[in-house]
Amino acid sequence: MPAGSPPVNLLGFSPQALEGWVVGLGEKPFRARQLLKWLHQQRATGFNDMSNLAKAFRAQLSEKASIRAPEVIQDHISADGTRKWLLDAGAGNAVETVFIPEDDRGTLCISSQAGCTVACPFCSTGRQGFARNLSTAEIVGQLHLANRLLARQAHRLDSQGQPARATPGQALAPVSNVVMMGMGEPLLNYEALVPALQLMLHDDAYGLSRRRVTVSTSGVVPMIDRLAQDCPVALAVSLHAPNDALRDQLVPLNKKYPLRELMAACRRYLAAAPRDFITFEYVMLRGVNDSAVQARELIALVTNAEVQCKFNLIPFNPFPNSGYQRSEYRVACGFADRLTEAGFVTTIRKTRGQDIDAACGQLAGDIQDRTQITQRIAVHGRQPSCVRP
Repeated sequence: MPAGSPPVNLLGFSPQALEGWVVGLGEKPFRARQLLKWLHQQRATGFNDMSNLAKAFRAQLSEKASIRAPEVIQDHISADGTRKWLLDAGAGNAVETVFIPEDDRGTLCISSQAGCTVACPFCSTGRQGFARNLSTAEIVGQLHLANRLLARQAHRLDSQGQPARATPGQALAPVSNVVMMGMGEPLLNYEALVPALQLMLHDDAYGLSRRRVTVSTSGVVPMIDRLAQDCPVALAVSLHAPNDALRDQLVPLNKKYPLRELMAACRRYLAAAPRDFITFEYVMLRGVNDSAVQARELIALVTNAEVQCKFNLIPFNPFPNSGYQRSEYRVACGFADRLTEAGFVTTIRKTRGQDIDAACGQLAGDIQDRTQITQRIAVHGRQPSCVRP
């Protein structure tokens, strides 16, 4: 490392890149595997406790490297146990990460960009515009941070020194599932995304199965094909409309990659996918895309394209001046029934974390005004500030 260069953030190395870096320091390749376990399984934040590494190697690491996860500005816990972290992305920008506890899993929703370039009009994140791509270290750092804070939460003590009990619906185990469904379009940050996915899957890092890691895309066709070759994980596609005319309005990327091309890419992806279906996400907008005619169009679209799929219908989560309304529940149920009767597995997503703006489509809308990030950094000194409604 040249004199004066900042320490390299080890969270940003893929397993292969970390091995190359460690060998470049004159160490054996197996030291990289040991280091991976300390970084990602033990959730280390420094090098002193890495007891199975030689003291001289630890000194080198302290001199040349660092372990830097994103810094927490705010930490909110919803009444339903959903937990949301607002994280500093620098230059007045922020991203949000959401943990969703269930009885049998703990799902972390990770951001890939500060803002989003796709600009879907019904999405709060899309309304705020685009700032920059996150680095691999910033993507993986959200998982590193969440696991560390959740483990600390699991072992916290009450005022009498006894282990505190979880509130109903609140999971204490580390993350078991990851969905790249936070802020941004993951496939438009491909070069940073793939090393992050490799770490999530690697046995010496997070060890998640391909079925438990999901990338959500609005339909970047060439990158869907690349993902199938480079790192196939579960795929979710933000569909939201059954025809090109409406999808051009709701998902502007459709003008570049229309439905026929998107369906063909989904069909190709299935050959490499860890699951035998694609999940189609469909936000339910009152009077816009929720009619019986549009349900029949949707059935025809995927049937004619021969894409094995399931549907996840998402109640629209309101935000100021959106111009859209949530479909009535009876209408959403009727829409779901038509899809089910046609033979498709269909669910209506349960809205989680809405009281802390952690629900789908609500992340970090109008971040400069709503979060007052500069002032919060100054007041909180980048320390977690846990807020319960």
